[in-house]
Amino acid sequence: MTLQQIQEATDYLKQQTQNYQPDFGIILGTGLGSLAKDIDVAFTISYEHIPYFPVSTVEFHSGKLLFGTLSGKKVVCMQGRFHYYEGYTMQQVTFPVRVMKLLGIHTLFVSNAAGGMNPAFEVSDLMVINDHISFFLPQNPLTGPNLDTLGDRFPDMCDPYDLKLVEKALQIASQHGIKAHAGVYASVPGPQLETRAEYRLLRQLGADAVGMSTVPEIIVAHQMRLTCFGLSVITDMGIPENLEKADIQKIIAAAMKAEPGMTKIIKELLNSL
Repeated sequence: MTLQQIQEATDYLKQQTQNYQPDFGIILGTGLGSLAKDIDVAFTISYEHIPYFPVSTVEFHSGKLLFGTLSGKKVVCMQGRFHYYEGYTMQQVTFPVRVMKLLGIHTLFVSNAAGGMNPAFEVSDLMVINDHISFFLPQNPLTGPNLDTLGDRFPDMCDPYDLKLVEKALQIASQHGIKAHAGVYASVPGPQLETRAEYRLLRQLGADAVGMSTVPEIIVAHQMRLTCFGLSVITDMGIPENLEKADIQKIIAAAMKAEPGMTKIIKELLNSL
């Protein structure tokens, strides 16, 4: 993706939204779309109409960009994201984050559904991401010519997730009796789920949860100096000794059960900023 393509998409959105300038970007993951219902929406734009935007092929992702207010803050929300396993490059997967930066956001909130590997976790718990593992991704979104105007060639990744927001989120969860943990998210390409041996390896490497998204977006966002916050819903457990066959309907149900807690945390975090 070139800077010209990013600028063309940005200009189109500015034109369609009367130069609406959001301060916060939100990416909603699998089964977590209901947060959009709490947004006071001013403009809704389908991905298919935005120049160079990919189109979500996952049935649980709506494929719309929402502009409006949430907790009194101006936001742009991706109701559905893109994944490498859909056949897109990592540059395409992260293209919307580049566009959101040019639209004016300074903070990015990312949510996802993930498999839990920490024995202390249970299905429908929340995990506030405090670090990640990206080694298993087949591509890096920063590969290729660097867009120097958007960020460094070699961005430092010692703190990809804002630790103040991590602590605030855990405090909010505690105040409202929401079961939440801090943990490490491992990103894998998918779309297949992991074998017993793979779960065991990921756990030994220090991962608490695993999923097929989020890290590419965070890498690009962090390179562009955006403040980043990530939240996972534990939709199934990847404990090798007690591994059950994945059931997508159960996974979606687990995500929906956790949605009120996730919504509460994001809304109160926004309200505090």
